[in-house]
Amino acid sequence: MPLNIVMVEPEIPQNTGNVARTCALTGARLHLVGPMGFKIDDRKLKRAGLDYWYLLDITYYDSLDEFFEKNKCENNNFFYFTTKGRHIYSDVKYPDNAYLFFGKETKGLPETLLYNNPDTCVRMPMLNNERARSLNLSNTVAIATYEVLRQWGFPELLCEGQLHELKWDD
Repeated sequence: MPLNIVMVEPEIPQNTGNVARTCALTGARLHLVGPMGFKIDDRKLKRAGLDYWYLLDITYYDSLDEFFEKNKCENNNFFYFTTKGRHIYSDVKYPDNAYLFFGKETKGLPETLLYNNPDTCVRMPMLNNERARSLNLSNTVAIATYEVLRQWGFPELLCEGQLHELKWDD
């Protein structure tokens, strides 16, 4: 039941590094759609998550058009995260092979894409604050990823930890 995280034209390397780390530790596939505001070898990207890069299932695209040519929507499995959405992200039932789309930090996803997909545009509830546009992108991706995985019963994820020096069962 793959989960797909699609970052469209990310601009801030630290956010992309953090998202890469979330994907590496949850098994989600990462799709990076250009143009990006940095190079993959960016020093800030490295600090934020590049040391997890070898754990990723990652695909790069030059544009949204290329992404859609190579990935077809099946069973309404494309979900567009936006502050403009009319549906709350946690009210949605995410199907297998879901794709969660996130736009660039300064503008979000293209408005025509949102307009053409109103039923699968979802949002995180937030206060109405004119000075604060939205949650941080990497935080939003993490919240959304874990909501989908929670609905799926956290497949293949370790759901119990152990202490290093002591044991829980003592």
